[in-house]
Amino acid sequence: MVTIKSSREIALMKKAGEILANVFDKLETLCIPGTTTKHLSDVAEKMIRDAGAIPAEKGYYGYPAAICASVNDVVVHGIPSANIKLKDGDIVSLDIVVSYQGYMADACRTFPVGKISPAAQKLIDVTRECFFEAMKIIRPGVRVGDIGAVIQKHAEENGFQVTRDYTGHALGRSMHEDPSIPNYGTPNTGMPLKEGMTVAIEPIILEGRKETRVLSDGWTAVTCDHKLAAHYENSIVITKDGYEILTTNGGKI
Repeated sequence: MVTIKSSREIALMKKAGEILANVFDKLETLCIPGTTTKHLSDVAEKMIRDAGAIPAEKGYYGYPAAICASVNDVVVHGIPSANIKLKDGDIVSLDIVVSYQGYMADACRTFPVGKISPAAQKLIDVTRECFFEAMKIIRPGVRVGDIGAVIQKHAEENGFQVTRDYTGHALGRSMHEDPSIPNYGTPNTGMPLKEGMTVAIEPIILEGRKETRVLSDGWTAVTCDHKLAAHYENSIVITKDGYEILTTNGGKI
């Protein structure tokens, strides 16, 4: 069911988003060769709990960690591990959900590790650009298909693909609410956005083929051709004239 949030609910989501942005500021400095993805998760969990919030991913349908840490060809839901050590040239997508007084904020960033290839940097840059291309049209009345079409167009114009298997979504008291917001679509189709809706727009862009598969752990999704994947996400609220990004602390987005 689609929910319209009150000003109080939006304020709580914004607080969750500020906490999350602070976590990203710290984790970015730790995405260096030699860091384990478990260490990233442990640092994030401590920061979130110290701020009076909860890492909402931990325990979600049995998920075992505070964050998702997806390295290189891992598309989403990479489980942090002491055995996964970042190497020079890697890229790592950190997807985190923070719950503050029962309200969620969800965001993802893909960070370079050491010196990465120009092709990997282009993938990271285009993935982020896809989000902001979508933001150019966000306002009440814009349809879900319009958002997906903009993201898909920008990705494909740059030689990349968008996954069909994972989507953006609304959120609030729950991590995932209706509607789903795919990163592909047809203009003028799908549910229209309304003022007061809170949604997570999350381009997930693939260097190669669009097909993915889930490993035997039941969580880790990888590209079928083992080429790179990148992910960029923010939670936003639809305002009277456009939108406001909730997952920011006033610094870099």
